[in-house]
Amino acid sequence: MLNKPLAAGALVLAVILPAAQPAWSQNIAIVNGKPVPKARMETLLLQATRAGQPVTPEMEQQAREQLVLREIFAQEAEKRGIGASKEFRAQMELARQSLLIRELFEDHKRKNPVTDAAAKAEYDKFKAQASGTEYRARHILVEQEAEAKALIAQIKGGASFEELAKKNSKDPGSGANGGDLDFAKPDAYVPEFGQAMAKLQKGQMTDAPVKSQFGWHIIRLEDTREASFPAFDDVKAQIKQRIEQMQAQNFQEELRKRAKTDFQFRN
Repeated sequence: MLNKPLAAGALVLAVILPAAQPAWSQNIAIVNGKPVPKARMETLLLQATRAGQPVTPEMEQQAREQLVLREIFAQEAEKRGIGASKEFRAQMELARQSLLIRELFEDHKRKNPVTDAAAKAEYDKFKAQASGTEYRARHILVEQEAEAKALIAQIKGGASFEELAKKNSKDPGSGANGGDLDFAKPDAYVPEFGQAMAKLQKGQMTDAPVKSQFGWHIIRLEDTREASFPAFDDVKAQIKQRIEQMQAQNFQEELRKRAKTDFQFRN
């Protein structure tokens, strides 16, 4: 037969426990009688997710520990009256504005999602600009036309283009590599250089020095190829991110122009 006092105690626990469980589920801890709400941890983990960090069980445990410590320290600061100081209130206002601004731009991003179609249109624009022939050339850059002509004569006489570039070129980047400029499109260079390079055949060198704002160039074309471009799926995420950044900048500028202020921005 069941012991009556024991049965009565079990009945009391059965009544108390269900009522207590919802409070436990809403908080991750109680610190000096004050609850640390679970919602606070969810906010902290949301910030980590927005920053691109995966939420793991280990991170959740670290978040709990961090929030309990924060509550301990915050309570002590309140006891000491720090929360009522002028300096603290000024910092709180800056922090409040920072949070509002962050949420403003998050809200704008949510309401203006970048579609795959928009990303594809931007991709096609980049691809059109990047398509065409790329040229791999070598050059020797010197200050005087007479010096350039003398070097051309030496190369035609059998001297090594690469060795003369190493010894004579004013361009330290390519000169150390025998004048090698790697593959690039003509419009990557100043017009005089790009136009002269594009007229050459593979293995051909300019018969006369080419003048630009940098000096006098001797150019030899090594090779050509069609410009390559990555597949859309490989760069879609980066393109969407770039469009999001552009949209945020435009939104900022729109808000600035609409605002009525006597402050004069520099630009």
